[in-house]
Amino acid sequence: MRTFDLCVIGSGPAGQKAAIQASKLGKRVCIVEKAEVVGGAAVNTGTIPSKALREAILAATGKSPFMPRFSDFMSARGRVSLSDLFSACQAIIKNEISIVRGHFASNGIELITGKAAFRDANIVDVTGEHASEAIRAEHVVIAVGTRPAKPANISFDDIDIITSDELLHLKQLPLSMIVVGGGVIGTEYASMLAALGVKVTLIEGRNRLLDFIDAEIAEALQYHLRQAGVTLRMGEKVVSINKVEPPPGARTTNNVMAEAVLESGKTLRADCLLYAIGRQGATDALNLAAAGLSADDRGRIKVNEHYQTSVPHIYAVGDVIGFPALASTSMEQGRLAACSMFGESCPSYGNTLPYGIYSIPEISMVGWTEEQLTKDGIPYEAGVAQYREIARGQLLGDEIGMLKLLIHQDSRTILGVHAIGTGATELIHIGQAAMAFGATVDYFVNAVFNWPTLAECYKVAALNGVNKLRNV
Repeated sequence: MRTFDLCVIGSGPAGQKAAIQASKLGKRVCIVEKAEVVGGAAVNTGTIPSKALREAILAATGKSPFMPRFSDFMSARGRVSLSDLFSACQAIIKNEISIVRGHFASNGIELITGKAAFRDANIVDVTGEHASEAIRAEHVVIAVGTRPAKPANISFDDIDIITSDELLHLKQLPLSMIVVGGGVIGTEYASMLAALGVKVTLIEGRNRLLDFIDAEIAEALQYHLRQAGVTLRMGEKVVSINKVEPPPGARTTNNVMAEAVLESGKTLRADCLLYAIGRQGATDALNLAAAGLSADDRGRIKVNEHYQTSVPHIYAVGDVIGFPALASTSMEQGRLAACSMFGESCPSYGNTLPYGIYSIPEISMVGWTEEQLTKDGIPYEAGVAQYREIARGQLLGDEIGMLKLLIHQDSRTILGVHAIGTGATELIHIGQAAMAFGATVDYFVNAVFNWPTLAECYKVAALNGVNKLRNV
């Protein structure tokens, strides 16, 4: 039986960073990965594939310079095929897998392929296709991630009624699609498919999309989705999902239609239905009980502020512990968990974690929202810059983007930054750095930015905010 200081279960972003940090501290580390490829859902079915697909779609529709080989698809073929788009994505995915393997090798991390299950709190049994072994570890990190939720009353078939995992393997582009769930995944894919000309209907049980982001940004996104042809069914709940025969004259790709019946009595039909409500922690095969652990009904594991489970030497990080379930936050959780378990001081700017939603247009935020500040009685003012008034925005042809600063009325510190439009997920990091070091709005007023750049939005938004503060 081999012995390690740390055994990490799962090679996604959280597991990677936990393993690498422990290795940097001189610990003997192994990673157990059940798949033949490393990287977890982030590299193989989630973050990287979906974002690569997004860039390919933008290029295919003439809205991105990053993949010029797609520029003639629309004119040459009239309708871009999914197989063409996915083919371009494969090179990116393979490169990411190679990079992850390289990091493991350069840090002396042992990669063990097989399914992990606890024998007890310190021994993990690994069952591979050709061999099995037991691993003893002083510490364990559970970083198994999640998979799309598949309710038992829905007849998923990988073609007509699917989850986000199957979407990446569709052989042809559906003519129409119902997307159930207006969270991050549902919103991103709805906007991508609409950009390709798919007739999309997005159903969301709440009265707005992405209720954790700034309301003004969410309203802007909903407006632009409608402009792109997406039908939004807000405040609607789905009571049943089935496959039905298409009515006479209906256009389909598989001679079958997906049907969603709503609580309000409406019946919606489309060529394909994407179910994007919730994800399930991939913990059911871990035999958690043998280690003295348990998961909730969604497969999530409860942890404390140091990512420790109820068993002190076992930690859990990433999507398996729940919100915010982002690759970026998962990476940081893995790093912090490794530092904590081995007594290493590790400061973190946890109150300035950014959020990125790769819809079309993209959205990003850091810090407080207006709703949160109002609820907590914190006096603030908002400064806004529109891309259309920024030279770089004009050069990019983006007249819909905007950036908003939330400024404390008394201390003048930056409380939150919210952006929608081209490069929003990059632009947000300027505000993130300013917030982490306690900068006031005056920093942006007095700073000089390259011109023309989108970063100039910070100066324009700051001046707008200061003008409002003068009138308070």
